[in-house]
Amino acid sequence: MRVVTCSACGAQTPAGKRFCIHCGAPVQVSCPVCGDPVLPGARFCAECGTALRDDSRQHQLASENAVPSSVAERRLVSVLFTDLVGFTALSEPRDPEAVRDLLSRYFDRCRTLIERYGGTVEKFIGDAVMAVWGTPVAREDDAERAVRAALEVTRSVTLLGEEVGMPELRVRAGVLTGQAAVGLGAEGDGMVLGDTVNTACRLQSLSEPGTVLVDDVTRRASEAAIAYEDAGTHEVKGRERAVHTFRALRVVAGAGGARRRPGLEASLVGRDRELQSIIESFEATVSERRARLVSVLGEAGSGKSRLVWEFDKYIDGIEKVVRWHQGRCLSYGEGVTYWALAEIIRASARILEEEDAPSARQKLRASIEEHVPEEREPSLIEPRLAHLLGLEQRTARDRADLFSGWRLFFERIAARKPVVLVFEDLQWADSGLLDFIDYLLEWSAEFPLFMLGLGRPDLLSARPAWRPTITLEPLADEAMAQLLGGLVPGLPEELASQIRQRSEGVPLYAVETVRMLLDRELVAQDGARYAITGDITDLEVPETLQALVAARLDNLDTSERALLQDAAVIGQSFTPATVAAVVKNPQAEVELVLRSLVAKQVLAFIDEPLSAERGQYVFLQGLVRTIALSTLSRRDLKARHLAVARHLQETWGEEAGDIAEVLASHYLDAVEAEPEAPDAEAIRASACQTLADAGRRALSLALGPEARRHFERAAELVADPALRGRLLREAGMAARMSGALDDSLALLSA
Repeated sequence: MRVVTCSACGAQTPAGKRFCIHCGAPVQVSCPVCGDPVLPGARFCAECGTALRDDSRQHQLASENAVPSSVAERRLVSVLFTDLVGFTALSEPRDPEAVRDLLSRYFDRCRTLIERYGGTVEKFIGDAVMAVWGTPVAREDDAERAVRAALEVTRSVTLLGEEVGMPELRVRAGVLTGQAAVGLGAEGDGMVLGDTVNTACRLQSLSEPGTVLVDDVTRRASEAAIAYEDAGTHEVKGRERAVHTFRALRVVAGAGGARRRPGLEASLVGRDRELQSIIESFEATVSERRARLVSVLGEAGSGKSRLVWEFDKYIDGIEKVVRWHQGRCLSYGEGVTYWALAEIIRASARILEEEDAPSARQKLRASIEEHVPEEREPSLIEPRLAHLLGLEQRTARDRADLFSGWRLFFERIAARKPVVLVFEDLQWADSGLLDFIDYLLEWSAEFPLFMLGLGRPDLLSARPAWRPTITLEPLADEAMAQLLGGLVPGLPEELASQIRQRSEGVPLYAVETVRMLLDRELVAQDGARYAITGDITDLEVPETLQALVAARLDNLDTSERALLQDAAVIGQSFTPATVAAVVKNPQAEVELVLRSLVAKQVLAFIDEPLSAERGQYVFLQGLVRTIALSTLSRRDLKARHLAVARHLQETWGEEAGDIAEVLASHYLDAVEAEPEAPDAEAIRASACQTLADAGRRALSLALGPEARRHFERAAELVADPALRGRLLREAGMAARMSGALDDSLALLSA
């Protein structure tokens, strides 16, 4: 039997019925994609533009095509649109079959490149292509991936035109990053809808042939790896404000963005001990002429790359000559197994990313001859490095044979000068690269090879024997204050404290929040200090951080991610019994998932031996909870808040007044999720009644201050002047009980 979720009580009720079988409320019809309430007679959703059936069949639409709660989400996505320029005119004189074959080759190239960078082709429309990053799995560099793919597509189509005798063939592209409604359609195909999609399409139409236009959000998220030029602001249909656009020019960094972002630069704080440990290990490598590996582990944004940058500055400042090589592991694309190693070899030989094979082979040969003096050894090393770089046909080779050739190259460099090898993002490395690092440690032990391996904490599970390990813990509040003081001196303490609290010891969180405030002109420099220049009442989460945290959540198992969303609705802290009751699963099963989330450092368990539950779980970072909540559709968010409220009401019974504010907050959050819903006023009234009942209970117990607070909050929720007056008078009585006579008179006369 098909069921839908009642918008009033959150319970499941048979689909197609007009009223809920649990509470009798009318079953509200919502958009099947974004969950927005459907207005009577509407043919299209007013929120996301989804086509709706006629009014007489709205209930059928809700029951048959509604997106399941576990699927419909709101996500930060990067959307790419490409379109062949003037293709209709170009194809008119051509044979229809030739045109069909050309389109087929175009679509194949687009799909290959989009999927290489981890995107999903959403649809082909005529000669246009729509692709999306950020769903079904988010990655922290989705915006960068989308722009890289767009640049590749524009180049590939130009080459395609030359191949088929149409040198004028060009594609234009647009990339836009923003929130979108994401779900599964009736046929099971992915659907991404909303203003972000519409604007991305219009952005593409503004770009010149052979170019890629992006919005400011995409530019900020990818400027570490992509060079841009300002393309001005444009009025875009459907947008109240003009869109500031930028033209993507070229990739300027290795995979993943090795170039440091312009602008803000904070001094290194709270990591002196870790930096000194790296320096001492390096010095021991040089003095003892023994290979060493140091692992630096930490969550995204904890400062791993910054620590390496500081070590690089140290190396640059010492007298001895050191050969520095750095490579980054890829989480996407083809041939990525040894990508970091290949990146090191390319940089050593000064081979450019787009260099043709003959030129690259010549540079590789020159680099080997420079570092390898033995006459016979270059002939052993060159074909094996060429195989690594894809400069020769990759026929099957023995791995030990490849490893020996690569090892010999690094040994010959280290025989002359100490060598530093930095491998970034090793959590994405294939076992092949990790095995080669182990191989170097064993077979090149008597050479001054100093290796730094950077990765997330789960790297340790893949290589538990790697020692020493430096783990970057969250910075102390004092260190975060020092970091902010260096970034934005004189920032008002109220705002600085808010940023520190949100950042929770993660340096990148603080830096990106400050960057957002400066970009949006909410904070500006005033002489030697920084001042607030805009409304900062509700600080948004920068898109860069949204992507970072969303990627972490999507790396969790499906059951873990779903449970985390439910727990996020309950609050920053919660008991397993509450979660189990809300999700209607056995507590033992819920606790297994919660313990797994603790092991993955998403949650922590606070031991409370004297409590009935023996303790409770808490989110280690409030930002994780915020992003988990933001991924829920408004419909799901509302239903979950009502489910939590219902559970609390049932559990506390007559004692519910003790948690009146918590209970009321869930009612109000449900209203905020869908403020225009037909039952919004009824839910708001429930919050008001909850607070008023709690106030009267507090009055009966002579708890004047608590009673006054409850009555005043209840009064804020009602529009009816008479009811509001009664609640304020009750607040006045509570104030008089507390001895606040002046306040009492003011409230009683309200």
